Amino acid sequence: MNPGSDIVGVVGAGTMGNGIAHVAARAGYQVIMRDLEDSFLDRGMHSINRSLQKDVDRERLTNAELRAITQRITTTTELEQFREAAIIIEAVTEDLKVKTELFATLDFIARPDAILASNTSSISITKLGAATRRPERVIGLHFMNPVPVMKLVEIIRGMATSDATYQNGCALVESLGKTGLDCQDSPGFVSNRVLMPMINEAIFALHEGVATRESIDGIMKLGMNHPMGPLTLADFIGLDVCLAILNVLYEGFGDPKYRPCPLLKRYVDAGWLGCKAGRGFYEY
Repeated sequence: MNPGSDIVGVVGAGTMGNGIAHVAARAGYQVIMRDLEDSFLDRGMHSINRSLQKDVDRERLTNAELRAITQRITTTTELEQFREAAIIIEAVTEDLKVKTELFATLDFIARPDAILASNTSSISITKLGAATRRPERVIGLHFMNPVPVMKLVEIIRGMATSDATYQNGCALVESLGKTGLDCQDSPGFVSNRVLMPMINEAIFALHEGVATRESIDGIMKLGMNHPMGPLTLADFIGLDVCLAILNVLYEGFGDPKYRPCPLLKRYVDAGWLGCKAGRGFYEY
């Protein structure tokens, strides 16, 4: 992957999508960011500008550099704009049906040598690859949130992912200033296989009245040196996303230790999804 000559496509302008577009444009790539509506794209670009402005305020960027970065990002509501992209990174909702349908569509649109990557936090890369005619060119690149800040990218190979695709994925991650670490194509990979049961257990502790939300978060922050308590982190991730990942773990392993807490289900049913909804385990 070569900044300045290769085009990076990003499907989704939400928190993860605009974060990926941000770091790709900052690394010198021409970026095409697509979402369903112009309002979503406007919101994504606003987030990118706000994040970059913080670096200008801290004198890490000049105003000219900020403008150059944002000018490398083209927004669109049309998937057909990805025809010349060298890699297309999917960052849409954590739903297998939505993702497989998208990958099947991108497979027909993208140039034959293009890589199709997923930012999925739990879904099988092998299944996504099987939805295409190019499973050897499908790979998982799981960025962490917030993308401009966090260094880690989990790199996941599906059953058919080729060595060349893996090497190109690694090269892209390195060019973005990130650290790529490999893991197998297993439900939840490593990050969420470890993280989500902890969050889920914190929700069970709240559900059972073991402690208040403040105490649960405070104990984990002060006792375990976590920068953020698990309930606050769940709100930050999105409770709907947490539930979707736990369901993938539960269904993938068939192990009751991954069963989502009933309180989490009730909050999602109520639309209390965390920061993005103004209410989750805390009020925002």
